[in-house]
Amino acid sequence: MSEVTSETKTPADRGLWLLLALLLALCLSLFVIPAYIIRPFTHQSERGLSLAIAVKKIAPALSLASLAALLATAWVLWRRSSKWLRGALVTAVLLSGASALMVRQNYFEWMFNPIKSAGFVSPADAQLADKEMVMAVTIGPETRAYPIVQMAYHHILNDTVSGVPIVVTY
Repeated sequence: MSEVTSETKTPADRGLWLLLALLLALCLSLFVIPAYIIRPFTHQSERGLSLAIAVKKIAPALSLASLAALLATAWVLWRRSSKWLRGALVTAVLLSGASALMVRQNYFEWMFNPIKSAGFVSPADAQLADKEMVMAVTIGPETRAYPIVQMAYHHILNDTVSGVPIVVTY
């Protein structure tokens, strides 16, 4: 079987390649839009956040439909394509499949690392900037201060203050 060259492609083939590119762009955007807009420690506009949440809601179903359509399109194009173009088809299928998988993950949780065990220093040894904010907890004779910068990154900490187990969240 001879390989199809770009000169012998039909307008239908060009249309299928365009469809494949659009489906790939859709699959990728279902993952990239929420991941880009919803980032910790960056400003998110109300409109942008609404868009990201709406995309995140429809992404699981729409990514499967897009992936199925992309697979069908790639199947039709496979037999008509050269080895180089088949590589492009495999790449498109892998990227779409990865996107369909990623929209089902809560990748926002991956951005934060839990504090395994808190370490504390005396107030005199603390190296905090003058304007740095802390959350303070006093139970009995013991007081603890948790820097907001650290808590914003980790979000949660299990601790014991004066023998009382607590959960510190931000």
